[in-house]
Amino acid sequence: MQFNVDAGTERRMAEYLSAVGGVLGNKRRRESFAMYAMGLMGDSERKSCEPIAARACADPRLVDAYHQRLTYFLGESVWSDLDVRRFCALYALDEMTKREPVQVWIVDDTGFLKQGTHSPGVQRQYTGSAGKITNCQIGVSLSVATPSEHVPIDFELYLPLSWTDDPARRNQAHIPDDVTFRTKPQLAIGMIRRAIANGVPKGVVLADSGYGDSSAFRREIRELGLDYAVEVHSPTKVWRLSKTGRPTGEPMSVADVGHHLTFKRFRRVTWRQGTKGKLWSRFALCRVLPVRDETAAEDGAAESVWLLVEWPPGEPTATKFFLATLPRDITRKRLVRLVKERYRTERAYEDLKGELGLDHFEGRTFGGWHHHVTVVLSCFSFIVAERVRRFSPRSRPQEDNDALARQTRTSLQQLLHHRSPGVLEDHRHVASPMSALSPSQ
Repeated sequence: MQFNVDAGTERRMAEYLSAVGGVLGNKRRRESFAMYAMGLMGDSERKSCEPIAARACADPRLVDAYHQRLTYFLGESVWSDLDVRRFCALYALDEMTKREPVQVWIVDDTGFLKQGTHSPGVQRQYTGSAGKITNCQIGVSLSVATPSEHVPIDFELYLPLSWTDDPARRNQAHIPDDVTFRTKPQLAIGMIRRAIANGVPKGVVLADSGYGDSSAFRREIRELGLDYAVEVHSPTKVWRLSKTGRPTGEPMSVADVGHHLTFKRFRRVTWRQGTKGKLWSRFALCRVLPVRDETAAEDGAAESVWLLVEWPPGEPTATKFFLATLPRDITRKRLVRLVKERYRTERAYEDLKGELGLDHFEGRTFGGWHHHVTVVLSCFSFIVAERVRRFSPRSRPQEDNDALARQTRTSLQQLLHHRSPGVLEDHRHVASPMSALSPSQ
């Protein structure tokens, strides 16, 4: 399937950047944002300030000035990441929800590999991106997904105690005084609160065991009026419930619960088509009452939830466990397919890093990292909205989504090199200096 850039795409990109410029509220910021965004969506292998400036400037003598301008825009210019992210998220969601409702909110984190010790938040820590402990930053994200599309709407940089409790490092990275140590689940809850306040359509919160293990995290999601379906580690304690819904016996680990379930309780469920065939496993369901961890408050009534136990093919016993607050009449297949939607975040990370330079930022300030991420999220939102406009989710199988994403990105890269008065001022380079994209008012 061929995706051709047309006048509508050009017009919408100009309108989009103009609207973001209205949020930024300053001509130089508007121009710098547009220049940087165009650079991120271009086909350059390295998407940091210097190569973006070089491609944006037709006159080699001005490259250094452009570079300094972008560096200042990201590292020192004062503008609201939250306001820009809110606008861009709602822009994408407006298109996404015209055809399908929001289904899930996905909390996850990803690593940004680093060599030195000066990038804010960097230290030796575990990241799933590398599958090991390594020198990196960690970013916590919140994504929103319909059955066929997904868009990351927020990110927070995790700051370990080695940063929040070190005045010299705080000063060096320009970490604001009101930024204190927060765990990854606490960062996630903050983003969820913002999404609710911004009117993002609600969905079931999904997360891995790094978040699901926290009973405080699960409780706060419920207090915010959301359901969750989260993975937990095998030692997580629960009470089994009788037919009347009362706790029975002593608390036991979810692994022990899974061990006591007979093989007949497990049913094969296929959740989607993968690149190598259908993805399936065996699952069992039962009602349980979670035991709160030591950090949880004691007030409030306990709530019984679903325990979903997965017994993967080839394993001698069950290995994965999920707690979910979904209705009692939900089907096994429906619940399985919901919890497996977490794969969308990994695909988003691949696009954000591989196509839009999410992990290419070379600055050393806390605010600069968030400014860079904001522009990346803004680009992704526009790409998602364009893809939804072009391709109906009902007209394509699930496995075609990756190909369509690549086609959309290719078309936008073509747009960056396609001369169009009022959108791009030089057909060989990224927009320079983008004054035509400023709001008319």
